[in-house]
Amino acid sequence: RSEIQRTRTIFKYGFDAGLIDRPVRYGPSFVKPSIRVLRKARADAGENLFTSDEIRRMLEAATVPMRAMILLGINAGFGNSDCGKLRLKKIDLDLGWHTFARPKTGIKRRCPLWPETVSAIMAYRKMRPTPKNKDDANLLFITKYGLAWSKDTADNPITKEMKKLLTKLGIIGRPGLGFYTLRHCTETIGGEVKDQPALDHIMGHSRTDMASVYRERISDERLKAVTDYVRTWLFGKTEID
Repeated sequence: RSEIQRTRTIFKYGFDAGLIDRPVRYGPSFVKPSIRVLRKARADAGENLFTSDEIRRMLEAATVPMRAMILLGINAGFGNSDCGKLRLKKIDLDLGWHTFARPKTGIKRRCPLWPETVSAIMAYRKMRPTPKNKDDANLLFITKYGLAWSKDTADNPITKEMKKLLTKLGIIGRPGLGFYTLRHCTETIGGEVKDQPALDHIMGHSRTDMASVYRERISDERLKAVTDYVRTWLFGKTEID
């Protein structure tokens, strides 16, 4: 579905910009699959989730930067782009919070960070490479080559490193598993708290219902209740800081 949409978008731009002199005829078979087909495919593939044991194994085997990113993925619902574009000034390690809006949509987020997440980021900061590009100086994560981890393609550094890690641990068998699966876990497990507005705020989801329009803020206590629940699911009973 996404590939077909991207292809159509490219050729539409070409016509609108005068780069081609007529619209492209795709033929009757070049259509996006229906929602029904997508639902069936998703049902056949099974749940796109990690178990808590699998995530703990990842954390034990991951490199220093990947450990920090995996913790951000499950703690704060971060995806690949979130980690790759995370700015230093949006993380307060002293207070243990992030205020980084979703790069994809600009939707504001605020989320408490677990002690494990703060420690992992601090460990990475000690070994963070110097960026080659001055425009990347404000990014938290920099590759060993001095480049940004962010790359707006499916073949980005975080995707590659996660695939290597899952393959090493033998977790690659189920279809669709990847770094973004951590975000699925945060949404699914965090939903057990039954506070969807707080979870939406952590995930950076927006809704058009009137309650969401009128709601001006979510208390820190509600946000922490969600992340504490996910933390307990992941690590077992922990001392709540």
